[in-house]
This record gives sequence, structure tokens and C-alpha cells, in this order.
Amino acid sequence: MSTTRQNRISRLVQKELSDIFQKNAASLFQGKMVTVTVVKVSPDLSVAKVYLSVFPVNEKEKFIEYVNTVEGQVRYDLGKRVRHQLRIIPHLTFFIDDSLDYIENIGSLLK
Repeated sequence: MSTTRQNRISRLVQKELSDIFQKNAASLFQGKMVTVTVVKVSPDLSVAKVYLSVFPVNEKEKFIEYVNTVEGQVRYDLGKRVRHQLRIIPHLTFFIDDSLDYIENIGSLLK
């Protein structure tokens, strides 16, 4: 169960990461469209699990590996944006959000 503070920080990190990914998509993320779907922050606020939806959908695993290698740059950019709101910038771990693929699969099975 997450607390109110965890929820507020999750929303803040999600909003700022979405903006970072939108502005740096061409240079940092190889021109792919990246959407931050969910951010889950640990109870001590030091780790954030970030779930990403990526378009185009080919080679998602390679893309997540690449994003995890540039995590330092993304965290630095996040730190510059939220330095007045957060004392500790959480470590970011990126995962693929495959909920859209799951919904598409269910839709195709029902046809």
C-alpha cells in the first residue's frame, strides 16, 4: 500500500520524465515515441520503477537496455527539474509496460 507522499512523488516523477522523454526523443531515445505509463516509488523514496510504453514496437528489450544505460543522464535531467521539491532524487529502473499488447491480444482472441 502506498502512502499519499509516495503517490505525489510518483505523479511528479511521471510528469517530469514524460516531459524529458518528449523533449529529448530525437537525440537521446533514437526518435522513438516513449510514454511513461506508471511510476512506482519505494517507501523510502530512493528507488522509482518506471514503466514505459514504446512506439514503434520492434526490439523493446534492446530499447529498455539502452534506456537503462542512459539512466544517469535522465536522472540528472530529472534532478535539475525537481531539485526544489525533492531532497533525494530516486534511482530509476525502467521496464516495458506491455498492458497495451495484452489488451490487443485479448481483443484479437475475442474476434
